[in-house]
Amino acid sequence: MWNDGPNLKKLNKQLAEQNLAPQEMGKGRNVWYCMGYILSLGDTEAIALHDCDIVTYNKNLLARLVYPVANPRFNFDFCKGYYPRVSDNKVRGRVARLLVTPLLRALEKTIGFKEYISFIDSFRYPLAGEFSFRRRVLKDIRIPFDWGLEIGVLSEMYRNYAGNRLCQVDIADNYDHKHQDISLNDMSRGLSKMSIDIIKAVIRKLASQGETFSMSIFRSLKATYYREALDFVQIYKKDAIMNNFEIDVHEEETAVELFAKNIMHAGKVFLDSPMESPNIPTWSRVDTAIPNFLNNLKKAVKEDNGV
Repeated sequence: MWNDGPNLKKLNKQLAEQNLAPQEMGKGRNVWYCMGYILSLGDTEAIALHDCDIVTYNKNLLARLVYPVANPRFNFDFCKGYYPRVSDNKVRGRVARLLVTPLLRALEKTIGFKEYISFIDSFRYPLAGEFSFRRRVLKDIRIPFDWGLEIGVLSEMYRNYAGNRLCQVDIADNYDHKHQDISLNDMSRGLSKMSIDIIKAVIRKLASQGETFSMSIFRSLKATYYREALDFVQIYKKDAIMNNFEIDVHEEETAVELFAKNIMHAGKVFLDSPMESPNIPTWSRVDTAIPNFLNNLKKAVKEDNGV
């Protein structure tokens, strides 16, 4: 799909007039339009998504990812991929290791046990960009357009489906892709922006379940997270030594300090703008508001690609 193509731009303008268009360019927007295109074709039952910058890519990754939802003998509607994150003899995956896992543990200590927190924490790699669906899932899923995409997709699976319809699968012996800059001094890019979007996605989901937040809670959450994350740094340090991997403890703790600061920033944004939502409307809503839109989307993709 040519997301900047003339025909797709026209359709996006039509959606914007109905207040249905994704508000920003980016990964979430592209994924959402691809979901719509799949629905417009109507001849596909299993759909897999994966990142496009995987330098260790192997066709087995795709096969393992799509198999649980493509096999008619299984009843899975959704599959999440996971894999080890080690490359160049270094331990990778800082945002998952040093933000998401300790943040979930800190939330449980701060606000108490929540089934949703336990659900997200049950995934081996919740930030993996690799997942697959049955086609019926696509019509009613609301996904974020920002870096909260992966957490947002898991949140929708938690809301809409029973646990026995979801699975996760090991899809690669090793996985490496383009590494984002941590961006210590710019919250609008890199791992800094990613961390803020992820924190807001988790907080919004908990708020939608009736949880109440305040700056005092965010201060407690920051302190609890900081202690949890520093403990994880030491765990990963020992793991690295045991497996003869390199790990820079100073870099790890610098990332933890940034993420701790961003918890407060995300909390302030959430409290100052309670109606802010990065979620794109469902395709069911688009189909109701503009009945011929999916047919027009299919035609637009063909014309933009000269088919």
